[in-house]
Amino acid sequence: MSSVRSRISAEKKELFPVFLKLAQQRSLVVGAGKTMEEKIPTLLACGASVTVVAPNATPKIQRLAQAQKVVWLQRRYESRDLDGIFLCVVATSSKATNQAVFEQAQQRGVLCNVVRDGAHCNFYCPAVVKRGPLQIAISTAGHSGALAKRLREELEREFGPEWENWLRWLGEARSSLYDDPLSPRRRRTMLHKLASRKTQEEMFRRWGLSSGAKR
Repeated sequence: MSSVRSRISAEKKELFPVFLKLAQQRSLVVGAGKTMEEKIPTLLACGASVTVVAPNATPKIQRLAQAQKVVWLQRRYESRDLDGIFLCVVATSSKATNQAVFEQAQQRGVLCNVVRDGAHCNFYCPAVVKRGPLQIAISTAGHSGALAKRLREELEREFGPEWENWLRWLGEARSSLYDDPLSPRRRRTMLHKLASRKTQEEMFRRWGLSSGAKR
């Protein structure tokens, strides 16, 4: 328990919450096992250009390569694989390989995440509730992935699919307000009114939906 306690307490600095734009960014995935079957589609959904390095790959990842959605280099990792890379995700069965990739990524200024190894991460992948443009990210800074998953499931029930339509409507209303010659103060007041719970409940009733998340 003492080693676990010391590893967790090593994260003394607060994490900087951020959403990355990965469109057209080169991303490297080292390892092609079951873990990466979840990570790779997430990167692709963000528009990242994904290269996978692994001697072997699961059938699902092989199909992604065959469909030319990813580039699969069917061999072991080499340091040159990090050339021109923006972000790297690592999950191999070799701790030595995982550590080497992280250390070399650090030297090159490449963001790196070794899955389930908080000591070798520049960033954590949070549990995410996604409703169209709305994303709610949950991180426990590596303390409990199980808790993050539980909170995500609770929030998924609280923020249903109707929130996607609601947010898209808000976006359109916001654009219309910026097209009108309003004073900044008046526009700010209107924006807060549009995003208020009262307006939300009114719109949900108009669409025949529930009133959304309970407080």
